[in-house]
Amino acid sequence: MNSRTWGYCCLAAAMALVGSTVVASKIIGAGLPPFTATALRFAIALPCFGLLMALTGARLPRLDRHDWLLLAAQAIAGSVGYTALLIAGLQRASAVDGGIILGTLPLVSAAIAVLLLGERPGKATLAAIASAGFGVWLMLRPSSGANGASSLAGNVLVLGAVFCEGLFILLNKRLRVPVAPLALSTAMAAFGFAFSALASLAETPWTLALPAPALAATAYYALVPTVGGFLLWYAGAARVRGAEAALFTALAPVSAVALAAVLLGEPLAARQVAGMACVLGAVAILGAARPAPSRD
Repeated sequence: MNSRTWGYCCLAAAMALVGSTVVASKIIGAGLPPFTATALRFAIALPCFGLLMALTGARLPRLDRHDWLLLAAQAIAGSVGYTALLIAGLQRASAVDGGIILGTLPLVSAAIAVLLLGERPGKATLAAIASAGFGVWLMLRPSSGANGASSLAGNVLVLGAVFCEGLFILLNKRLRVPVAPLALSTAMAAFGFAFSALASLAETPWTLALPAPALAATAYYALVPTVGGFLLWYAGAARVRGAEAALFTALAPVSAVALAAVLLGEPLAARQVAGMACVLGAVAILGAARPAPSRD
């Protein structure tokens, strides 16, 4: 197996793990409130990242006040906001809907760049955003039945989680001093633990029962998709071009939907299949519009 093929395998595995966070969040949400679960996630992941930094000799670069504030904002959005909103959303909505909405991340990031940063989109980007938007609209339509409003609210919360992750990505580009991936992940885990632990006080975690399935899912989320996914993603990204790596994010919703159907027994409705097709089609449009990589 050559280096590029190995990179593809690592990227595919990383995105499969990202998709599994939807199922894990569904299980966590059944037993733990969002901020308490988020604090537990980072309490488990942070020592692992610290150990990896010690073993590799990685260090945070010297940062000014501007960059420290940006790191704090990134943690609030991408670490705490994403995890807490995803868990809260999946307490109300199906994991299948959540997985499909998760797949809009590349398009949400592009839309944020257009709306908030004033970037000028090309025709392909606009078409991709429109396709993904239609797919999300299918997910956000109130379903019939007694829990239709709850499902709609849950899907909106999941979309909010994706929006937070999109902000995280764009804020990272505003750092004045580049931060290596491992150091950045460690900083996000540290800030994420601090902020979520503070927010969890409102949930009075010391009075909560801690069901074993939710605790196991939290430990899985912390160790496998968070730490393991980080290692797999950057190992793969180091072996392939950036445009190729970005296209593998399309595997995350496929993984989430498949795992939700297999592990949680959730059915696939026609609107969900159509929504996933629109989202994957949007990612394909965006990928096809990228400039062809130059030859080595």
